[in-house]
Amino acid sequence: MRRPNILLILVDDMGYGDFGVFNDGSLKTPTLDRLVEEGVCLTQHYSASPVCAPARAALLTGRYPHRTGAIDTLEGRGLDRLALREVTIADLLKQAGYVTGLIGKWHLGALDPRYHPNNRGFDEFVGFRGGWQDYYEWRLDYNDTYRKSDGRYLTDVFTEEAVQFIRRHSKEPFFLHLAYNAPHFPFQAPEEEVAPFRETGKFTKAVSTIYGMIQRMDKGLERVLEELKRQGIEDNTLVLFTSDNGPQFGGEGEMCTTRFNCGFNGAKGLVYEGGIRVPMVLRWPDGLDGGHHFHEMVHFVDWLPTLLAAAGLEPPRDLALDGQNVLPVLRGEGGKVETRRFWQWNRYTPLVTCNAAMRDGPWKLVRPAIREAMVVSPEDLAMDRALKYEPDRFTDICRDPEPPREVPPPPPPQLFNIEQDPLEQHDLAASEPERVAWMLRELETWFESVEAERRNIRDAVSSLYR
Repeated sequence: MRRPNILLILVDDMGYGDFGVFNDGSLKTPTLDRLVEEGVCLTQHYSASPVCAPARAALLTGRYPHRTGAIDTLEGRGLDRLALREVTIADLLKQAGYVTGLIGKWHLGALDPRYHPNNRGFDEFVGFRGGWQDYYEWRLDYNDTYRKSDGRYLTDVFTEEAVQFIRRHSKEPFFLHLAYNAPHFPFQAPEEEVAPFRETGKFTKAVSTIYGMIQRMDKGLERVLEELKRQGIEDNTLVLFTSDNGPQFGGEGEMCTTRFNCGFNGAKGLVYEGGIRVPMVLRWPDGLDGGHHFHEMVHFVDWLPTLLAAAGLEPPRDLALDGQNVLPVLRGEGGKVETRRFWQWNRYTPLVTCNAAMRDGPWKLVRPAIREAMVVSPEDLAMDRALKYEPDRFTDICRDPEPPREVPPPPPPQLFNIEQDPLEQHDLAASEPERVAWMLRELETWFESVEAERRNIRDAVSSLYR
């Protein structure tokens, strides 16, 4: 039998609560809900980071973000770059005879041509290399050329490109990474999608627009999945749907105060459940029994070895992975999932004492965020926007030292039992001092290991790599 096609759909800033089937009744997503009904829905699935670029790096490499060099979203600093030594799932599937394509958002080396998706295993690329694009006034890479907006809504453009990719390659094994940028900022959607939410009077303008963006994307997914069926390859295509991190809350003004996310604590940017616990649904009629939920912990780093196994392939022996093949467990064939995982993210130089977490079975240790380590300097923020497509200035600026900052001592660590308290409402650190001390040591050991690899990256020119 022909190797399965793989359709890896990654959306941007979306939580469990943005599915109609998990929502409070406000948002309808019939295509996603049908995937949940027909496939396997993972209820304890984790991204590798609460922000875009590091999460994407882990998903494509099977390695923790720090090891890959992609530690932040800052393009002007080069901190979004996936080190040239890293091997992606696209590299490996391409070597095995798959046609590989990326449609949508890259954000793993926006301003340096060495990191272009065509150089990272993708035969075809239609999308943008940075962290965001205007949904109407867009500018996209079509492999090695640019195209300016023709007025279409960007989500619709990506949907159409995905449909065309499937048509072109329906007779050969393909890996398509469909990376919608919805519902990431800027919040823009066709009026016919937004109006029904606004007219209820229940939602802020921002949330009405976000829900409209998700609804439009759900309609696009229906077209993509229907094309698989039309080409007769639906049963032999492994479809995965997930998000890079949790939904965005907070921010300025009316931002997202009425958005639903199942009561999870935190949001995008934080290592609480609301920032890192993200949806994952798989559907593969020929290879995986569907129609049920899977409740054990699975992490972004697990998907590279799992997708290779689905394709009948083994990882290269010299490829050091942090993840495991979870396909046997998903199939009910036995085995155990890894129950110890780590997270850490802040701006500029990574700090183990800031916005870090460890899971060990039901237990989760959290080092809360320190505000002073979580902000971008105004100069860097302006530079990121000004440099979006000016790579000639990129290398020199990248060498500049990071902005000076004073980071105060960290707040006390927190401890939660996620099995009993998935919403992280009850801090048990005071009653479990020995467990906290042990987990702090384990977190620091992990951090030292991944940071040592990051500092050994030779292709990077940022001042943060020494």
